[in-house]
Amino acid sequence: MPKPRITLRHPSLAIRLLVGMVICMALMAMEWAQRSSVAAVQAVAHVRQAIISLPAPNLLRRSQGHIPMPANTPAAHASSLVAMPKHHAAALTAFWFAGSRESGADVQIAASQFDRASQQWLPARFVVNRSQLAEQLGFAVRRLGNPVAWVDAQDRLHLFVVATGLGGWAASRIVHMRQSDDGHDFQQLAFEAVRVLPLSWLWNTSFLVRAAPLPLTDGGMVLPVHFELGLKYPVALRFDAQGEMLGMARISSQKHLLQPTLVPLSATHWLALMRSQHADGKLGVAHTLDAGQHWVDLPNLTLDNPDASVAALALGPGALVLAHNSSPRSRQWLDLSASDYGLNWTLAQPLARGGSGDEFSYPALAWADDSLWVSYTDQRRRIAWQRFDTVR
Repeated sequence: MPKPRITLRHPSLAIRLLVGMVICMALMAMEWAQRSSVAAVQAVAHVRQAIISLPAPNLLRRSQGHIPMPANTPAAHASSLVAMPKHHAAALTAFWFAGSRESGADVQIAASQFDRASQQWLPARFVVNRSQLAEQLGFAVRRLGNPVAWVDAQDRLHLFVVATGLGGWAASRIVHMRQSDDGHDFQQLAFEAVRVLPLSWLWNTSFLVRAAPLPLTDGGMVLPVHFELGLKYPVALRFDAQGEMLGMARISSQKHLLQPTLVPLSATHWLALMRSQHADGKLGVAHTLDAGQHWVDLPNLTLDNPDASVAALALGPGALVLAHNSSPRSRQWLDLSASDYGLNWTLAQPLARGGSGDEFSYPALAWADDSLWVSYTDQRRRIAWQRFDTVR
């Protein structure tokens, strides 16, 4: 016998059934999202209770100054600090871009090292030239900017550099470079291009790097970057111990956050603190509970953020530091704040206080030789640095 056919004589009934199914699915999705949100809040509370009792570090300024500039170079910006291995002659290496002006054709990536024996910064030298980089890549490079450094499991330096063609910073690519010398003599320090990071179908453009990587226990790292073409959003890139890119994950669903800096609360619970272009002028924040596989937006911090870059670092459990501009509408103040679990911050040390028209910006942080190191742009002309000891 043929199977009976079920028909709906009234199309409106079918529409009502379809609408009902959609509503049920939406309610289920809302309930799942609400449960996920509650779980996230409970996880944050759990971590808060685990470390809130630990005191924030007392920071004592040990020394400060300016990193030497290459000769006849009046402009400098966007420094990056990386701690060197214990057996190296240098405690840390600083990179920044410098030239006659930002976006100038003569801008190159400069570097200096803090020598352990002399306790001085070595004379700066250029280590990446756009013409040489273009020759290695096989296409023209118009501008260079925002170098970010990392030391891999073989103690080789990697450098991630923003390189632009036509279209300005919004059409940038991130170029991955790797140290090509033997690593012993700063005067021989050199890099070779590995590749442009494969981040988008649009010729890998509109991605930029700014903040330091988050090191992982397996020797790899997570590099925070952001997309910037109309809308802006942060992304986390995962690399293995040899510097091979393994994957990427979007950090925030919002469209006005950029230049994320990552700080761990535990092995799997991390925060991303982000420069925001929102009208409220506060710092954006998201977190992950599974070591970067999934991220959830959290309410903005109460810290003022005048659309400015920040840098965060974990000195230990319950001891986080953040370098940030604290003036609500300018970059004339730069401060170092401390927190236990990353959602409430208190002033630890003022780094630079200027007047109208002054700029102290784009901070970088590193821990080397039992000290906290800070570098930042001073008036777009020099790179300033400070060194702090921690006292409990």
